[in-house]
Amino acid sequence: MKMKKIVLTLISIISFNTLFSQEKDPVLLEIGNEKIPLSEFKAIYEKNNNNPSYAEKDLRDYMDLFIKFKLKVHEARELGLDTLPQLKKELAGYRKQLAQPYLNDKEVTDKLIKEAYERMKYEIRASHILVKVPQDALPKDTLAAYKKIMAARKRIIKGEPFEKVAKEVSEDEYVKQTGGDLGYFSALYMVYPFENAAYNTNVGEVSMPVRTQFGYHLVKVTDKRPSRGKIKVAHIMVRTKKDATEEELKRAEEKINEIYEKAINGEDFAELAKKYSDDKGSAFRGGELPAFGTGRMVESFEEAAFALEKDGDISKPVRTPYGWHIIKRLEKYDLAPYDEMYNELKAKVERDSRSNKSREMFINKLKNEYKFKENKAALKPFYKIISAEELFSGKWNPEKAKRLNKVMFSLTANDNEKAEYTQQDFAQYIAKHQHPHKSKGSVVQEINNLYNKFVEEKILAFEDSRLEKKYPEFRLLMKEYEDGILLFDLTDKKVWSKAVKDTAGLRKFYMEHRENYKWPERVDASIYKCKDEKTAKVFVKLLKKAEKKNWSEEEVLNKVNENSALNVSVENGVFLKGENPVIDKAEWKENTKQIIKTDDGQIYVVKINKVIPPTYKTIEEARGLITSDYQNYLEEEWVKELKAKYPVKIHEEVLKSIIKQ
Repeated sequence: MKMKKIVLTLISIISFNTLFSQEKDPVLLEIGNEKIPLSEFKAIYEKNNNNPSYAEKDLRDYMDLFIKFKLKVHEARELGLDTLPQLKKELAGYRKQLAQPYLNDKEVTDKLIKEAYERMKYEIRASHILVKVPQDALPKDTLAAYKKIMAARKRIIKGEPFEKVAKEVSEDEYVKQTGGDLGYFSALYMVYPFENAAYNTNVGEVSMPVRTQFGYHLVKVTDKRPSRGKIKVAHIMVRTKKDATEEELKRAEEKINEIYEKAINGEDFAELAKKYSDDKGSAFRGGELPAFGTGRMVESFEEAAFALEKDGDISKPVRTPYGWHIIKRLEKYDLAPYDEMYNELKAKVERDSRSNKSREMFINKLKNEYKFKENKAALKPFYKIISAEELFSGKWNPEKAKRLNKVMFSLTANDNEKAEYTQQDFAQYIAKHQHPHKSKGSVVQEINNLYNKFVEEKILAFEDSRLEKKYPEFRLLMKEYEDGILLFDLTDKKVWSKAVKDTAGLRKFYMEHRENYKWPERVDASIYKCKDEKTAKVFVKLLKKAEKKNWSEEEVLNKVNENSALNVSVENGVFLKGENPVIDKAEWKENTKQIIKTDDGQIYVVKINKVIPPTYKTIEEARGLITSDYQNYLEEEWVKELKAKYPVKIHEEVLKSIIKQ
């Protein structure tokens, strides 16, 4: 399995000062024959609490969670899950990713500012697949998300269309509308790990998983173009429902066309927006929206806005997934010069994760720390035994260096751990990394370049091998990840998958807890938005007449909107208290027609068709909630079994030693 390329900016690093040295690390907890040190409990407690209080109640509450966690992990080890090759491989992959923050230096701020500015000159179009996982998720949840995203990537690499996989897998709420397409965006619009994946992935290619605060993403880049800057507009919207009938769509189009005629004939655009726009968030501002750049709006809206040539221009009606819009251009901004944007970009860059350390600075730091000692003369023999033809054709044979055995450089740590790298090591490195390519310099220069890369790689590898020794928090983090993988695999078998597959058990649980799954009182109603109060009174009379004549709702609307599509619009549905402010103002009495005036002056007619008394939800209506509750029940029962199977002992004197009064 290919290792994932994720940026673990969300990992909480535990302060070294909170960790106990080995001789001062007493046993806090015993589960069966396993002894768990205080440092492990403290590390996890501090990681999952931003401001740990060490108050007795907080510690004991967390101890209860910790015991449940360790019981499950202990059971997994007893079952031998930690010996499985697949787990070891998975853990090695996680270690590689977790080690990255320890193997980099922060880059110079000005370099990052320049990078952001240069990226802002271009816009990327990309699609993505998102598997959500919170920043502070437990390792088991992170692992579950990672497995899901990798499975999706394998399907795409094997040939399945990206859009198809996105619709089936992605947890982006708009995926069914877009197939994962995010449209165009530029630098500083997306979180940095996502931005890097987008700008570093070639057009047409799919990235490895990238981690952001939203979860894991796969990024497919579909286009790259010069920046279009930013634009500020106002709009008027006539909303349409997803399941609107042809007649409803026709009325909406007639309404937007009527508003459009008023706008282009000189009526005040802001006043029209206040009176007719269904976007209440902007209507009171005359339809004005905040300035936006590429990727902030749905594509059809964005394209229509940027197509307006000058300030004051008004677009023809534009259709989006939300309805119809008329757009007025207010102002357009091109990308400002670098010097003008410097302070703004500096503030943004310093707030995000761009301030990573450069590789060169980090290597120099390690050279000093590990007393890097070099024998440059040991490099000269390679200039003689490697020809340009062999090197640049990728056919050099390392057997030619079999007589070379001198040490080329050495590293020595403060604890006297030492590593030496010989000419034979370098010969094998050349053989492994040579490949056919055109010469960009002399053989000496090429060999020197390879040697520098060899030195960097070995220094980083030496540092990598010592992470558990140098950083107790890293050692504990690796332990946590291993426990998390074990926990995920076993909990999936015992709880998650079981709850989904055990339909008989789920139904039995539902029947035993039906009182937990009830609908409150609801109302089946029709909400008619009217142009004014006079229209509402006329419409109420028309509704009463319709009952006698047995007219359909569509016939009634056609009659009232005969002269103007703006007279009356309708929303039908079943509503709970608190779902709709208009319904909440109405009296819930069947077969009534009530005129309602809202706080913002809008006039509505509410027709109460039926009051639905409280009733039990069907198992299908509440399946998600029932399944979740059933999983909790299964987990509780499992924990009871584990507590009976493995004795749990808390060393009270150790726990009390960290309690703060």
